[in-house]
Amino acid sequence: MNLLLTHAYFLAEDPKEQQIMKPYAPLGLLYLSSHLRSRGFDIEIYDSTFGSKAELFAILRDGPPGTLGIYANLLTRLNAIEIIACAREAGWNIIAGGPEPANYPEQYLDAGAHVVVAGEGELTLEKLLRSSFDRKVWAEIGGLIFRSEGGTLVRTPSAPLIKDLDAQPWPDRERIDMHKYLQTWRRFHGKGSVSLVTARGCPYRCNWCSHSVYGMTHRRRSPASVVNEIEWVIHRYNPELLWLADDVFTIHHGWLFEFAAEMKRRMLSIPFECITRADRLNERVAQTLAELRCYRVWIGSESGSQRILDAMQRGVTTQQVRSAMQFCKSNAIQTGMFLMWGYDGEEIEDIEQTVAHAKACQPDICFTTVSYPIKGTPYYEQVASRLVKLEDWNRSTDRDLRIKGRHSRAFYQHADDLLKNELSEAPDPQRTLAARTGLHMTYHEVEA
Repeated sequence: MNLLLTHAYFLAEDPKEQQIMKPYAPLGLLYLSSHLRSRGFDIEIYDSTFGSKAELFAILRDGPPGTLGIYANLLTRLNAIEIIACAREAGWNIIAGGPEPANYPEQYLDAGAHVVVAGEGELTLEKLLRSSFDRKVWAEIGGLIFRSEGGTLVRTPSAPLIKDLDAQPWPDRERIDMHKYLQTWRRFHGKGSVSLVTARGCPYRCNWCSHSVYGMTHRRRSPASVVNEIEWVIHRYNPELLWLADDVFTIHHGWLFEFAAEMKRRMLSIPFECITRADRLNERVAQTLAELRCYRVWIGSESGSQRILDAMQRGVTTQQVRSAMQFCKSNAIQTGMFLMWGYDGEEIEDIEQTVAHAKACQPDICFTTVSYPIKGTPYYEQVASRLVKLEDWNRSTDRDLRIKGRHSRAFYQHADDLLKNELSEAPDPQRTLAARTGLHMTYHEVEA
């Protein structure tokens, strides 16, 4: 075995996902596997979603030790650190990649990783494996962060991005148990769903969003290539739904219309959901999505305050969001809305504007989060001097950071309560008053 790949996410340890139960296969890892296997490498995958740390630790300890590639993000940091420690003790060579390690390379190296892959992984990982793990040649490989023999941190120049995504093999779904994902969906929701991507990267500059893997880029597969994969997925797994997991699915309208024409030409039709931006959705796009049987569109509204949207550098207006929601509704497409509380500079008036905005939009589903600064983003740098770490790095995540002077979590829970009440079909005036009173009462509670 040249490489064992894993991703440190365990469904059994995620109480929130256990309430939702809509897991998807780790496409990033599966793309790495298919690319490397097409180049002749022996690759194994431990899909931790339905596994356990005990089982993975046993694999690592029983050996024989080889090379471990571990994908980590801010949600899986703690698991990743435990896995790295176990692998290091068992004598494995350890490569850390994914969105987070490049933002915290020293910490991941100190935790036991031998090298961090920064950015898109396929080409860098291919060269790294061909190096026979000889760090003397690592300086010639783009996209690596490691320590020299003298202990100095070395960052090599960024690796080139893959230009022709059509030439890449599809993700290695056959190397994991896809039926567990479909069975879980069908058990809890009556329908099975499979994810795929039609593009990589997002060119927009929302200053709280991480671009640590693909940078400010956007590269698309051809419509025919995507339809080929959809056709294969439908015939192989017979899902009832698809999740088109692009950052902004409708970013290129011409591409979307060609994609719709190719789906129609092959007489393919399957319900799907996707994410887009309000400024990339108009009446014709919504009609096309409806014809393709898109059943839900998710839109990142984030705030109903234009002042806050501008501070985020979202590049959209609240009116564009409302129009986009209406385009979807008029074409019988469900709408999902993402909102963010607590962005730097937000005041109570901005929250009230957000609640009024959501009420005007009337989304079918509304998800909220309290903003948190991700290392490597402009937002993180903006609030860095006011960040408070409640735990050591290896016992917390960026979501656990507190921003000095920001309102308390109780305050934002009142905002959530108010939003839910205002979006309910039959608002209770007394509950609304209580929520508003609670919101104002906790206004001066701030994070220390």
